[in-house]
Amino acid sequence: MSTLEGTVALVTGASSGLGAHMARVLARSGATVAIGARRADKLADTARAIEDAGGRAFAVDLDVTDLASVEAAFTQIVAAVGVPTVLVNNAGIAEAKPALTMSDAAFTRVIETNLIGQWRVAKAFAQRLVAAKRGGSIVNIASIAGERAAGALAAYSASKAGLIMLSGNLAAEWARYGIRVNAISPGYIRTDLNSAFFDSPAGEAMIERIPLGRLGREADLDGTLLLLASDASANMTGANIVIDGGHRHAGL
Repeated sequence: MSTLEGTVALVTGASSGLGAHMARVLARSGATVAIGARRADKLADTARAIEDAGGRAFAVDLDVTDLASVEAAFTQIVAAVGVPTVLVNNAGIAEAKPALTMSDAAFTRVIETNLIGQWRVAKAFAQRLVAAKRGGSIVNIASIAGERAAGALAAYSASKAGLIMLSGNLAAEWARYGIRVNAISPGYIRTDLNSAFFDSPAGEAMIERIPLGRLGREADLDGTLLLLASDASANMTGANIVIDGGHRHAGL
C-alpha cells in the first residue's frame, strides 16, 4: 500500500475515540497529522501520543459548526505544516431520542455537526487544494445508520445518509481537480459510551444478529482508511465502503 510519507493529513474530531485512533494510524504511515477538535486538553493528549510514538502532529482548535473556526484552523495548519492533501472528516455527534419527542434544537444540532460541518470542512480543504493546483483525498466517516433505519436515531441516520450522498456529489464535482471523495460506513464499534448497553441483554441480542458475531473494533477500519487516504486508491472516488461484519444484511 502506498505510503503517506511527506503528506499532511487533517483529522477532525480527533480528541478521542475513533478520530484519535485514525490520527495515530495515519501518523504511523508517515503523514504529518493535523488534528482538530473542540476539547483542547484531549487533543493535546492525542498529539502527545503521536509524537511519543515517533510521529508528527499539530493540534488546532476546530469547531466544525463555526465557519470562522474552520477558516482559522486551516490558516494555522497551512502556516505550520503546509496544505493538507488528506482529510478525514470524522467529527460527529449522536442524539438518541425518539422522533416524537426530539426538539428542533437537538435535531438541528446533529445535522449541523454531522452533515453541514462535514461539508464546511471539505469545502475549505478543497478550496486550498484548488488554489495550490494539487489533488487530494477526502475520507468521510459515515455509518450503516445512513443506509438502514435505527430506533431513536432519526437525526443521526438522516445526517449520515446525507453525508453518503454528499460524498458522491462532491466526488463528481471535484474529480476535475484531482480531489477524490470517498466514505467509510462502520457498523457498531464498542466505545466507553456504549459498552454498558452492549453488555446488557438487549445489547448482547443485537450482537448475536451480526453475521460475524461481534462488534467492530477501531483497528477494523485501518486498512480501508489507508487505502482511501493513499494513492493505492488513485482510481476510486464516490465509493462508500461498509465495514459492519455483515450487520447491514442481517435478517430483519
